[in-house]
Amino acid sequence: MTPSVDSGSLAAAVARLKAGGVVAFPTETVYGLGAEISRAAAIRRVFEIKGRPTDHPLIVHVADASRLARWAREVPEPARRLAQHFWPGPLTLILPRSRHVPDSVTGGQDTVGLRVPSHPVALALLAALGPGGALVAPSANRFGRLSPTTAAHVHDELGNAVDQVLDGGACRIGLESTIVGFSEDTAVVLRPGGVPVTALEQALDGRVAIAENPHRMTRVPGTLATHYAPATPLECLPAASLRRRVVELARQGLRVAVLTWSDQGIDLAGEKNILRQPMPDDAAAYGSRLYATLHRLDREGFDCLLAEIPPADPAWLAVADRLQRASWTPHGTGETPSFQADEEHAHDIP
Repeated sequence: MTPSVDSGSLAAAVARLKAGGVVAFPTETVYGLGAEISRAAAIRRVFEIKGRPTDHPLIVHVADASRLARWAREVPEPARRLAQHFWPGPLTLILPRSRHVPDSVTGGQDTVGLRVPSHPVALALLAALGPGGALVAPSANRFGRLSPTTAAHVHDELGNAVDQVLDGGACRIGLESTIVGFSEDTAVVLRPGGVPVTALEQALDGRVAIAENPHRMTRVPGTLATHYAPATPLECLPAASLRRRVVELARQGLRVAVLTWSDQGIDLAGEKNILRQPMPDDAAAYGSRLYATLHRLDREGFDCLLAEIPPADPAWLAVADRLQRASWTPHGTGETPSFQADEEHAHDIP
């Protein structure tokens, strides 16, 4: 257990969950908005608090891999290998649901997303629910908005709508879990996240497919065209275009923050009302800071956010995905990021 969560707060959270309450709690990826899976009214509240469409499925969090048989009626061998290798951790497996999973959790689909988080507070909550217990938990924010990576983000976004918020510190990974489905025993990445594609391939001794259109297989969280968005308009541009766009916005008298990970000809010296926000040039480090940085810039009253498109490298796939979904340009300006993987990784299911 992390030092910031005392035993009394944890016990109160368990009691609230068992009584049908809704509790926000930390995971290693982002903070989740949790309800006990057997509490139908609590699950309805999760959808209401988030403003989430009821056909958008929820991920089910369980205490350990031994619980798979209760929640999934079939577990293909690649799924067992991935669970053994990455759980507890930032990996969600899409599997045929068992009779114990309510329709409300899956959006009416015949599959369910399952994962075992690695944060000690999340694991303590799940263990306290007992063998038949599990938590449904989307991210603890309004639907489509930035995911929270601190308890303060949850308080700012949801206020008193949640019965309790457990503060487990800043999330270590800072991006959502990797979601993997299976097509004829082939692992298919439906949403990139905390587990890199290369790590999945190593665990399975082979290549892993990347779904260009995940909804062809099943609806999964976080795959809408617009998602993970800050309140401030965000545009993503290649380094060569950033300077020109900054000058254009500065001439309009706008306050602009620019997220950059490289120094490729981006000279912002002398520009007024422009903040350059350096970001790490390592994909994992960038991902761990992305949401916290966007939350902070949202609070600082900028008129526009610009972000340098990340490298076209498989390690940056999750970051590129989040920036692409977070970017929106109400006047049709700017460019959205794209990720062109190298030929070895640019494969998809038919």
